[in-house]
Amino acid sequence: KNDITANVIHHYVASTKDTNELALQMGTKVGAHLTDGNGDGILVEPVGDAESLSLDVLRRTSFGLLQGSRMRSTKTEFVSCPSCGRTLFDLQDTTAAIQEATGHLPGVTIAVMGCIVNGPGEMADADFGYVGTIPGKVDLYYGKEVVRKSIPNEEAVDALVDLIKSYDMWQDKEEDAEESESEAVATA
Repeated sequence: KNDITANVIHHYVASTKDTNELALQMGTKVGAHLTDGNGDGILVEPVGDAESLSLDVLRRTSFGLLQGSRMRSTKTEFVSCPSCGRTLFDLQDTTAAIQEATGHLPGVTIAVMGCIVNGPGEMADADFGYVGTIPGKVDLYYGKEVVRKSIPNEEAVDALVDLIKSYDMWQDKEEDAEESESEAVATA
């Protein structure tokens, strides 16, 4: 083996201003390399139409690619089933509510599964699981173990937050920098 210790950063020249297309292109052209361990990061150079993309869009897309490649965890990761006839709750609304409550927890993986049939197997790598078991009720998992059973749907998101707190993986949401700045000016 060569004793190369320099970091390899993929230089990606982006020419689209469509953010979905940008994510798709970066994933297909660079993501596979990063997932295979061939590289340490990405540098995105916007050209042409892409020059209108904000730095925040480029940053979020790049960090999303690094998280998807299992190289860096900057946000909560959500795993969800595609939904089928066995799904026992509104998967989209429930996932949105869970994301709203827990989306600020970097390094935490939460699986949202519609039914008990496939859910536990599909969420095997998640830290926490939210699984429909009978109509109107869910079970909560820590890893592969059921830790709370038959929680009514309307109480389940709060119960999930409590479960995350009980395993010391919770952190309070950070205030937006603008809000903090406004409060500091108001109190001065």
